[in-house]
Amino acid sequence: MQKLKIAVVGFGNVGRGSVDAVKASPDMELVGVVLRNKTKIQRVQSVLNDVPVVTDFRQLEKPDVAILAIPSRSVPKVAAQYLNNGISTIDCFDIHGDAIIELRDDLDIIAKQNECVAVISAGWDPGTDSMIRTILEIVTPRGLTFTNYGPGMSMGHTVVVKAIDGVEDAISLTIPQGTGIHRRLVYVKIKDGFDFDKIAEAVKKDPYFVNDETHVVKVEDIKSLIDVGHGVHMERKGVAGITHNQIIEFTMSVTNPAATGQIMASAARAAKKQAPGCYSLPEIPPIDFIHGDKRNLLKKLI
Repeated sequence: MQKLKIAVVGFGNVGRGSVDAVKASPDMELVGVVLRNKTKIQRVQSVLNDVPVVTDFRQLEKPDVAILAIPSRSVPKVAAQYLNNGISTIDCFDIHGDAIIELRDDLDIIAKQNECVAVISAGWDPGTDSMIRTILEIVTPRGLTFTNYGPGMSMGHTVVVKAIDGVEDAISLTIPQGTGIHRRLVYVKIKDGFDFDKIAEAVKKDPYFVNDETHVVKVEDIKSLIDVGHGVHMERKGVAGITHNQIIEFTMSVTNPAATGQIMASAARAAKKQAPGCYSLPEIPPIDFIHGDKRNLLKKLI
């Protein structure tokens, strides 16, 4: 069996989860990790031992797929770079709404031009939760679905806060209020000389937070607050045919980086089974994400 050659771009929480998932996949080979920050190479290399750690993917054996474990706002530019070099990409872009559709449209053109595949928003939400929402609508075409996140640490929101000028460290927690409404609790450690009120205002005005009730708290230590657990509780109440009161629930509690990294690795497998273009997870047959003989998988799953 020829193994799928994978490069992981980034080595934060999701990057580590992706590396672990790739190493644990019998049909994959980790050809290297790509970092943007040269100063971190030695430290990451000491963790990964014999896995090459570089600042440019051209220093590696050419991967079939690059897993982009990077901030969502960096995805459009970085994904285009890899696709233009004939390397398929997986990302966990998590900005819901029009931004996802625009990203899909843009990368679809580039992927087709270079005969490769981009799989976008391949986390657990958006990602596998998107697939679950799709299934719920198959069962109950009319009705309402409420997606309740947490309580837990949102990695995407945390990255956004850390990028604000004057923030030394931060963590953003998502607290579900029910019916898809959430409260954001943001804890920040600020650098000397910066105005906390201005930082708090910048957090609340950011598109990641502007639609939710957000509280920003100044603290002296972030590490004591970190717990990367997260979860989701999805509820749909709707109509099947002409029969009302069909109620379906889905609940998941996960270690956030591990779940995201595993989904991205599984999406890398699925990517190589698709025609050139860009895909979100609901567009890909679920069985394509799983390692194994298709006939045997169908026998087990059906």
